Amino acid sequence: MTTTQRILDLAAATPPSRDEDLALLLAEANELYQQGLQTLRQEVSARLDGSPTAELVLAAEAAGMPCDGSQDRGEVILLLALAEWEMTPAALAYVEMAEAAARRGVCLIPEEQSRRS
Repeated sequence: MTTTQRILDLAAATPPSRDEDLALLLAEANELYQQGLQTLRQEVSARLDGSPTAELVLAAEAAGMPCDGSQDRGEVILLLALAEWEMTPAALAYVEMAEAAARRGVCLIPEEQSRRS
């Protein structure tokens, strides 16, 4: 099963879940989100190998990511990967899932969850 399919499955299971189960689903989806982003970062890095950093900074800015010349190449690659990742079905499903969980007072940060209760 792909990362995208698993996140979509977790998002589909979210509405009827109890809060405790929802927190577990959200934690798994978050881990998959991070894995997917890192995989894409590696792909973007390989794809852009040899491109001047200045061009990458311009591309990141054009993609709407805050970027400046003081950031190193790895940071700029990550921003470009993030801009691409945020438009994937997996990332969109995760964001929707996290927002729905937050409306129910469920989040991954224990301090925030206890304040909402």
